[in-house]
Amino acid sequence: MVAAAALAVGGCAAPDVGEYAAERPVLDLQRYFNGRVDAWGMFTDRSGKVVKRFTVKLDCSWQGDEGTLDEDFTYSDGTKQRRVWKLRKLADGRFTGRAADVVGQAEGQARGNALRWRYTLALPVDGRVWNVQMDDWMYQMDERVLLNRTAMSKFGVRVGEVTLSFTKAT
Repeated sequence: MVAAAALAVGGCAAPDVGEYAAERPVLDLQRYFNGRVDAWGMFTDRSGKVVKRFTVKLDCSWQGDEGTLDEDFTYSDGTKQRRVWKLRKLADGRFTGRAADVVGQAEGQARGNALRWRYTLALPVDGRVWNVQMDDWMYQMDERVLLNRTAMSKFGVRVGEVTLSFTKAT
């Protein structure tokens, strides 16, 4: 029984971003998120049902190690949202970020073609605001395409997932 419990817990552990160090192309966050980037995404609930689809137009810029990602969302129900990320590049492939609806500070690290980004998002749900933990993974596929998968949880319970496909404008 102890062995089964250990396997169950181990099966829930996320990979370490260092496991992607040899993967190519290398994700250079400052280069990829610079200029215009478009994205298409969807939110699925814990059963896998698509709850909402959306598009995002990103206007991105960097001044040295300080970056701004200005995101304009349009959802399938016609609602719109704007999120402005302020990013900072640190040593060893690490990044921090802040946005108005992020509780505290986001922290991430890039290795090879991957970035793991974790933060708490203040998410409006049915007239209330839930603080939801976001475990965000980005993977550079080629020069223009970046795929993103985010597990969302509250109190350690998975509540849904966000899937995004980014395309860098030429």
